[in-house]
Amino acid sequence: MGFFISFEGLDGSGCSTQAQLLERHFKLRKRSVLLTKEPTNNLIGGLIRGQLTHEWKSSMECLQLLFAADRAHHLEKEINPALKKNFVVISDRYKLSSIAFGSLEADQEWLKKINEKFMDPDLTILLKVSPETCIKRIKSRPSFELFEEREKLEKIWKVYESFVSENVVLVDGEKPIEEVHDKIVKIVNERMKGKEIETFL
Repeated sequence: MGFFISFEGLDGSGCSTQAQLLERHFKLRKRSVLLTKEPTNNLIGGLIRGQLTHEWKSSMECLQLLFAADRAHHLEKEINPALKKNFVVISDRYKLSSIAFGSLEADQEWLKKINEKFMDPDLTILLKVSPETCIKRIKSRPSFELFEEREKLEKIWKVYESFVSENVVLVDGEKPIEEVHDKIVKIVNERMKGKEIETFL
């Protein structure tokens, strides 16, 4: 089996940037790697993005069930096949995003329940960036999305913090990009060694 890494954090925390840098790190070292994301680019993921950008609207429960369906398809069609081929799989967001962001309007225990059968990553990198910094970064984007407001970001972060554990590791995302990347590479290599998986320093 391969090694499954997810990136989590507030919108604007740098998840996509750091996921791409980690993919590059492994590619340069000739390691088989799959970079993927949630919501996916599949049909269900498109429906989710449509609601996040206000193209259509449904209940929060409907949205979260769409996230769960998208995740089930994602695991079946992309993540699990790659892991069986001994790939490092890097996902830009995964199920903690559903619980943290979804908790604004949906019951957290229900969110955990509809996601409990989905496998946990071997390692989750949780990027810690203040809501203020995230908003400054987000303002450079063409448009805001559903969750990108200060009070909401503060509430979301409190939920994220509650999941910090041995396999959900907090990383300071306000440091320079390359410094954050170097820290992540160090953490990833330590964990892969612990699982006796080939590492690439």
